[in-house]
Amino acid sequence: MKRLSFCIFLLVAIVSIRSSAQERNVVAEKVGSHIDVTIDGGFFTSYRFEDDEKYPYFFPVNGPASGGSVTSMRNSLYPHHTSLWFGCDLVNGGNYWQEGLDRGRIVSIGARVLESGGSRAVIEDECIWKRPDAVSPVRDRRIITISAPSEDYFQIDFNIEVEMLTDVTVLKTNHSLFSARIDEGLSVREGGVMINSEGAEGEEGTFGVPSPWIDCYGSRGRSGVEGIAIMQHPSNARYPSKWFTRNYGFISPTPLWWPDDGNSTKFSKGDVISLKYRVIVHKGTAGEAGIAVLFNKYSEEK
Repeated sequence: MKRLSFCIFLLVAIVSIRSSAQERNVVAEKVGSHIDVTIDGGFFTSYRFEDDEKYPYFFPVNGPASGGSVTSMRNSLYPHHTSLWFGCDLVNGGNYWQEGLDRGRIVSIGARVLESGGSRAVIEDECIWKRPDAVSPVRDRRIITISAPSEDYFQIDFNIEVEMLTDVTVLKTNHSLFSARIDEGLSVREGGVMINSEGAEGEEGTFGVPSPWIDCYGSRGRSGVEGIAIMQHPSNARYPSKWFTRNYGFISPTPLWWPDDGNSTKFSKGDVISLKYRVIVHKGTAGEAGIAVLFNKYSEEK
């Protein structure tokens, strides 16, 4: 009788686990010039590529605890900080980061949903970097995979191949590559924590320091603690890149502020640079969310 009861309990547990996994449904839907992503029916993020924007970006990026965005969109001091994005300044005389569309734009020419429903959604995009009366220096191809491995964290994998369409010179710039503008309430300036994989904290401990990941987290009131981490994959060139960080809420792993020759980074026509980043949007502190463990798993993926 006891054995029968245990078998019934085990069967119920297995069904419950399977049902829970089936209920976690990640859906991406293209609506005009953006792709909206929901997780179990709740809105998570939107990949936006409007014609009047500087570049494609994600906003909002909603946390699993509060349902509010862990990133922020621009302000009067930093109108070129757009939530979560990829771009670069000082590329062959063009600007593919700061405001002013005539200075350069990263234009989406093929955003589409490859997978939707089930455990993940996959978005593909191709972008041309262009500005008036100039040869386009770069074309990039992006594969964005969004998943929810746990009810405690959501995940964005951002994989990008950057192809040089001509010889390219990028002058020393801090405005470069994958970046996040953190919601002000999570910033160090407002009492939040910025911490890297070595345990160093704040701008003072993380600026210019090579590290596989940085996490930013803070209180969301009654919702508890929530945060966002960016991880660099070990396959990236110049891994681990040094980080450009600010206590007001900005993180970006970039080697382009520390170029090899001190002044610029050069690429030849036909060069293709592959970069991979993982974003973890999570409940709790970095320790409670197991960011170090999650990175170790990520580092083992090809």
